Amino acid sequence: MRRRRWRTTGNALVRVALVWAVSTLTLLALAGILPDFRLQSDDGDSITQIGLTAAWGAGAFGLLSALVWPVVVRALLLVPALVLGLLVFFLNGSLLLIALRLIPDGRGEAAPETAVVVAAVMSAVASATSTALAVRDDEAYRRRLYRLADRRRRRQGRRGAAPRAGAAVPGLLVLQLDGVGYEVLREACNSALMPTVAGWLERSHRVTSWRTDWSSQTGASQLGILHGSAFDVPAFRWYEKDTREVMVCNRPTSAAELQRRAVERTGDGGLLTLDGASRGNLFSGGADQLALVLSVSARRGRANRSRSGYFAYFSDPANAVRTALSFVADAVREIVQSLRARIRGDRPRVSRGGLYPLIRAFATVVERDVVVAAVIGDMLAGRSVVYADLVGYDEVAHHSGPRGRDTDQVLERLDRSLALLARVAEHAPRPYRIVLLSDHGQSPGETFLTRYGLTLRDLVRAGCGLPVSRKAGRTRSGAEARAAVLAALHRPVEEGEEARPGPGSDPVVLASGNLALISFPDVPGRASRARIERTHPALLATLANHPGVGFLLVDGVVLGPGGAEARLDVPGEAEELLAPFGPGAAAAVRRTDAFPHVADIMVNSAYDPDTGAVHAFEEQIGSHGGLGGEQGHPFLMWPAELSDPGEELVGAEAVHGVLRRWIREADGPQVPVAPPGGSRWAGEPASRDAGRYAAAPSARGAEAVGGGTSREVPQNSPPEGHINGILPSDGSPARDETR
Repeated sequence: MRRRRWRTTGNALVRVALVWAVSTLTLLALAGILPDFRLQSDDGDSITQIGLTAAWGAGAFGLLSALVWPVVVRALLLVPALVLGLLVFFLNGSLLLIALRLIPDGRGEAAPETAVVVAAVMSAVASATSTALAVRDDEAYRRRLYRLADRRRRRQGRRGAAPRAGAAVPGLLVLQLDGVGYEVLREACNSALMPTVAGWLERSHRVTSWRTDWSSQTGASQLGILHGSAFDVPAFRWYEKDTREVMVCNRPTSAAELQRRAVERTGDGGLLTLDGASRGNLFSGGADQLALVLSVSARRGRANRSRSGYFAYFSDPANAVRTALSFVADAVREIVQSLRARIRGDRPRVSRGGLYPLIRAFATVVERDVVVAAVIGDMLAGRSVVYADLVGYDEVAHHSGPRGRDTDQVLERLDRSLALLARVAEHAPRPYRIVLLSDHGQSPGETFLTRYGLTLRDLVRAGCGLPVSRKAGRTRSGAEARAAVLAALHRPVEEGEEARPGPGSDPVVLASGNLALISFPDVPGRASRARIERTHPALLATLANHPGVGFLLVDGVVLGPGGAEARLDVPGEAEELLAPFGPGAAAAVRRTDAFPHVADIMVNSAYDPDTGAVHAFEEQIGSHGGLGGEQGHPFLMWPAELSDPGEELVGAEAVHGVLRRWIREADGPQVPVAPPGGSRWAGEPASRDAGRYAAAPSARGAEAVGGGTSREVPQNSPPEGHINGILPSDGSPARDETR
C-alpha cells in the first residue's frame, strides 16, 4: 500500500514537472516571437537566466490559475454567460501580468494585449499537455476521477449533508440527442459515424422508434417526457386569445408557464424530483440541480441558478480557452460549409449568414461542453437520475438538412461526448444505466417560400382580401439554440410584434416547422367554420387547394385538396383522408382538436411519401413540428437489463411512463429482455437485410415489471407526499450545479 502511494505521488510530481516544463518552453517561444513580450532585463541576460525567468513565470501563472481563477469567476456570477466567455481572455491576461510582476528584478514584461494572447496560448498548451498525459496513463485518469468524487463526498460531509441512500443502486442517465430521428440513428451506426452507440447496440442496448403527437417539436415532447403531460401544447408557438399573447416554447416565460400548467395537471413535480438533475433542457423536470434550463432562466437574482453551469465550467481557464478555440473553429467551419454549398449550387438551401455561424457554434460547442461537464459532475456526485439535452444536431440540420456532411460531423462529435460520459460512468460512486432518446426527428424539403415564392402569411392575407407586401418576407427560424444564446445574454426571446400582436382584426399567422396556426384575435373563443366562411369566404378554399398545403383543421373538420373533407367525430373519415401522413395521424389531429388553445385554423404542409419531403413555413430545410415523414419518429434506446418499453409508444407521455418505470426498477427485480443474439433494433422485420434484424420483442418483460405495455403505465399518478422541485426559486434558491 505504501509503495503504491509513493508511486502515485511520484507519477503526479512527474506530470506536474512535465506540464511546467512544456509551459516554460512555450513561454520562451512566445517571448522570441512576440515583440511586446520579454523575459530579460534591459541589459540582457544569459540563456540560463532567461530560462529560469521563464520557469518562474510559468510556475507563477499556473499557481495563480489554480488558486485565484475559481474565486474570480465565482465573483462574476451575475455577469451574462457569453460576456463571461469574452472576459475569460482579459482575466487570464491579467493573471499573466501579475505573474510577470512576481518575477524578481522586473525581468518579465508584456503589453496588455500581448498578455491576453500569451495567457490564452499558455492555458491551451497546459491543458493539452495534461490531457495527453492523462490519455496515455489510464490509471492517472481513473485516479483523477476518484479524487473528484471523494472531494465531493467530503464537501457534502462538511456541509452536514446525509450520505446518499443506496449508493450501490444503479442511477439513470438519460441523454437526449435533440432532433436525431430513428432512421438517422440507424444509418449513423451502420456507417460507423457513431461507433460508441453502435457498440452499445451490439453488446448491451436495444432501440426502438416512438411516435410523437401532431406537434413534433421539443417543447411538446420534452414537456411530456419530463412532466408527464403535453396537453394543450398545439405547436412550437401559438396565440392565446385569453391573454392576447403568443406562447413560444423556447421563450423563458412561456416555458415556465407551460411547466406550471403541466405540474398542475399531473399533480406531480416531474420525472427528476427525487435527487435529479436537469441539464440543457427547456424544462426542469422538478430537479433541484439545474444548469442551462430555460424555464428558470427568466428569473433574476440568486434564486436563478440556471446559468451557473457556465460559471462552473469556465472556472477552469483551460476549459474556457479550449471551448473558445473550438467555438471559433466551428464558426469558421460553418462559413466554409455555407460557401461550399453556394458554390456547388446545393438545393434546397436557406440563408446561413448573419449571426447564424455564432449561434451554431454556441449550440455545437459551448452548450455541448457545458452540459457534458455538468453531467460528469452529476455522475461523480452519484445523483440518482440525470436528464440532459444535446442540441447540436437539431440546430445544424435546420439549416443544412437532416443528412449530409455537416450533420455527419456533428453526429461524430456527439458520439465522442457519449464515449467520454460512458468512461466517466465507470468511475462514478454508483453504476449508471445510460438511456439515449430523441424528442423528434427531422424531415427534409424546400421551404414554402422558396418553393412557391410567398410566405403562408401572405397567402392568408390574400385569401382574406387584405393587402400583401410586394416583397415576400421571411419567417425567422425558431430553433432552440437561438433562445439559449439570448438567455445566456439576459436577452428576451422573440419579443416584439410576433410575440404580442397588436390590436385589430388582422389574422395572426404563426409558423412551427411545417405546421402553421391561424387565429383571428377579434373572434372570441374558437372561430367556427361558418363564421370564417362568412367573414372570409375565399380563405379556406385558397388554403386547402394550394399545392403546398396538405390539409387544414377547422372546427373539428379536416379539409383536404379538391374539396375533400372529413369530420373527426365520424369514425374512419379522418383516417382515410390523412392516411398519406402515416399511421396515427388522425388520432394525433383528433387529440389536438380537443386542446383549449387550438388555433382557429391549423395548417399542415404538403407531404411527399416517396421522398419524405415537407415544406416548412419558416426558414428551415430540415424541419419538424407537424405531420409527415421522419420528424414524427424519434428513437428510444435502453440497456437490455431494463424491462422492454412495450410494442408501441405513442406520445411523449408514454415515454415518461416508461422512464418512471425504469427509475422504480432500480430498487426492484430486474428483467433482462435481450436474449443472446437478439436484435439490437426493436421493431424490425426478420427478413430485412438478410436477417440482420430480428423481430420485435414481446411485451412480457414489460408486463412483469411495469404491469403491461406502455399505454398501461400510469402517467399522471399523484405523488405520495409533498410535491418537490416544481419551481426551485419559489420560496428558496435551488442548489447549484457541478461545484
